[in-house]
Amino acid sequence: MPIPATQFIWFNGKLVPWEKATVHVLSHALHYGSSVFEGVRAYETPRGVAIFRLRDHTRRLFDSAKIYRIHMPFNAEAVNDACRQVISANGLKRGAYLRPVVFKGYGEIGVSPKHDPPTDVAVAAWEWGKYLASHEEEEAGVDVCVSSWNRVAPNTLPALAKAGGNYLSSQLIAAEARRLGFAEGIGLAPDGTLSEGSGENLFLVKDGVLLTPGLAHSVLGGLTRDTVMRLARERGIEVKECALPRELLYVADEAFFTGTAVEITAIRSVDRLAVGNGKLGPVTETLQQAFYGLFNGKTEDKWGWLDYVDMSVKKVAASG
Repeated sequence: MPIPATQFIWFNGKLVPWEKATVHVLSHALHYGSSVFEGVRAYETPRGVAIFRLRDHTRRLFDSAKIYRIHMPFNAEAVNDACRQVISANGLKRGAYLRPVVFKGYGEIGVSPKHDPPTDVAVAAWEWGKYLASHEEEEAGVDVCVSSWNRVAPNTLPALAKAGGNYLSSQLIAAEARRLGFAEGIGLAPDGTLSEGSGENLFLVKDGVLLTPGLAHSVLGGLTRDTVMRLARERGIEVKECALPRELLYVADEAFFTGTAVEITAIRSVDRLAVGNGKLGPVTETLQQAFYGLFNGKTEDKWGWLDYVDMSVKKVAASG
């Protein structure tokens, strides 16, 4: 999906024109994958544009940088403010997808140079629709497969860090799935149990119980994942984080992906086998309604997850 350009990107403390937010070809991250990032959504709500779980996303960004020992030259509130700025400055009144990214820039070469390259920080925002499915397909669900590629093993690459290099594994899973005619692939953990999709957490429903792989099964601790589990428990749905065998995919009553990009997307079939009756299940539908209700006002935001953006704030002068 092409990225629709907006006017400004926040880059190292300043708003710069979209086309001028560039980096050197010898930046460390380009060669060694030394970057961490976030995907964040802002929604149009009855009270105006609101960023969903902004502080939680920024905290995970800092946690990812800490795991990889990437120095952060800005504090968390500066990053939060940058996210608000790029929405307001670009006039994204209908909501947006935000991409904060932190990476080792141009300096010394080498996997672990004597002197660390400087850290660059950028935040971009643009309008982005559905990731895996259109609005119509979201209700029907998507067709997926189990990938021949496993997720990374513990003590190789830390799955809890949302790092750029980790997504090489995701690219292999997604590319294989689409080559075979599926919308997405599901990776297994090194022990053969279920892990996650290329960029989504995985949930199954069996006999009314909501099941998802635990954090020890090479999954990212997704914030939409956490949101879904909290909303489910609020509605009396039992939730279990545990090891799940591959074959449970084929006998589950319902299945769905979660993530900032995919939000809550139903899975219609796995490896050409229908999930349940092949239609949107009641638990999935309930959780979709509760999730989207956070943004249309039908679900109370009792957790303070919505960070409202003051769109009347004047644009900060952009660096040319």
